[in-house]
Amino acid sequence: MKIATWNINGVKARIETALTWLKESSPDVVCLQEIKSVDKNFPREAFEDAGYHVETHGQKGFNGVAILSRMPLEDVTRRLPGNPHDEQARYIEATVSTDSGAVRIACLYLPNGNPLASEKFDYKLAWMQRLENRVQELIADEMPLVVAGDFNVIPMPQDAKRPDAWTNDALFQPESRTAFRRLITLGMTDAIRATTPEPETYTFWDYQAGAWQKNDGIRIDHMLLSPEAADRLEAAGIDKQTRGWEKPSDHVPVWIELAV
Repeated sequence: MKIATWNINGVKARIETALTWLKESSPDVVCLQEIKSVDKNFPREAFEDAGYHVETHGQKGFNGVAILSRMPLEDVTRRLPGNPHDEQARYIEATVSTDSGAVRIACLYLPNGNPLASEKFDYKLAWMQRLENRVQELIADEMPLVVAGDFNVIPMPQDAKRPDAWTNDALFQPESRTAFRRLITLGMTDAIRATTPEPETYTFWDYQAGAWQKNDGIRIDHMLLSPEAADRLEAAGIDKQTRGWEKPSDHVPVWIELAV
């Protein structure tokens, strides 16, 4: 089973790009972030025509997440538990069943958190604590679990071309990185870091200052696997080439292959 995650940065603006990538990469399940669309306006027919079931949790103009799957999506849950007043569309879960068992997939768009010393950074850290609580619950079920998406966290200095440029950014604060490490210590495996030792492995390049041309990137899109999922991990990679396509997202797809 090939599972991918991609911050598409506006599904309507990049629908043709997405369909081209789906045909080229042929993932079984895709987690999308920043769809920037309410549910009723999501271009589901285009993805259904490409062979995917579609579940969304959208919001007008910004945020929004979706899961596409060649297999039916079961037990769909929208919104991250822990704050009933949080109306931002950043989280969706679903189960995909295969001949050898089910896999739980959580798709997230974690808050950016900038500027520092603001309610936005406090919201980011509180959201990460809620995520930790939810992942702990899901791990306890002992079903293979994949937590995928745009985490807006640079875990380590090697995950940025110029780490010093990010010292005053919420993505690289000690509190953000510590919260990410707490997820790992629950027993989760960072699939890309576990399989890709090469330096300068990034998933995001800003649109400004020729970042793509200079490979001035960061790695903030992650796929975390529970022990049961990590045992099935066969491959992982980054479809970096999409960043060079016409009208690209500033993020690129990240994928894993699980034995099922």
